[in-house]
Amino acid sequence: MRPNWRFTLSENASTVAERLQKNFDNLTRAERQLSHSILENYPVSGLGSITAIAQKAGVSTPTVARMVQKLGFKGFPEFQAALRGEVEATISDPIAKHDTWADQAPDEHIVNKFTDAVIDNIRNSLGQLNIDEFEKTCELLADRERSVFVVGGRITRALADYFFLHMQVLRRDVTHIQAISNAWPHYLLDIKKDDVIVIFDVRRYENSTLKLAEMAKEAGAKIVLFTDQWLSPIAKFADHTFSLKIVVPSAWDSSVTTMLVLETIIADVQQRTWPETRERMEELEVMFDKTRFFRKFT
Repeated sequence: MRPNWRFTLSENASTVAERLQKNFDNLTRAERQLSHSILENYPVSGLGSITAIAQKAGVSTPTVARMVQKLGFKGFPEFQAALRGEVEATISDPIAKHDTWADQAPDEHIVNKFTDAVIDNIRNSLGQLNIDEFEKTCELLADRERSVFVVGGRITRALADYFFLHMQVLRRDVTHIQAISNAWPHYLLDIKKDDVIVIFDVRRYENSTLKLAEMAKEAGAKIVLFTDQWLSPIAKFADHTFSLKIVVPSAWDSSVTTMLVLETIIADVQQRTWPETRERMEELEVMFDKTRFFRKFT
């Protein structure tokens, strides 16, 4: 059963979601089907190619074009520009309100300087995010015919561990390659052609990770790289690269923007694999109950 997206709105609807809901009664059956599809994983579901969006909704490409114009946009590019603006606003606006809890700190205080730097990192990284790369990456990760391997470095292994933990719940055949240079060659034995290896590598790029990427590429693996604005040398082997800004006023780089993109990918893959994922999560909950892993208050 599809969720009920309709509710009373003000006359000055501005977001794409509000426009969809306000104009719902004026849409054709196919356009309503498309509207539901977009709103189910809003706004990410509206950021693919016009063909991908149409196919996912089970409608024609002209249907997408017509509905976009009904919503008041000149064309599909303007529609997607509005969605990207919403993504940016949704992410940055809560952070931009940091002055409500840090108003006692002067502008030059580390709390304000650090937060402003993170906001800029997010804004600039999302502005340059290639949605086609994002979609293709999620398709690879959701493909159950491929095994997935995840590896990080000295610092980024924390990101790799976080990503692995969630991917392991979403689907089968996910392996966390330990960030120890004398251990990873063993994992190469199991990497097959067209498997996916997700690599995290930021400045002070690690030679062992570079060699791993090179050998994985030789084995025919698809490489997804999460790196910084300067690009890890691994980029020359990567099929899909996420170049994200990481600089903050600290001796260490920030992982906030990378984590944002990771969690968005996890959400997308979850939707693509939901029938299997739901079964796995239900089985996991049964195990948690049997082992009393979590405390319950009822």
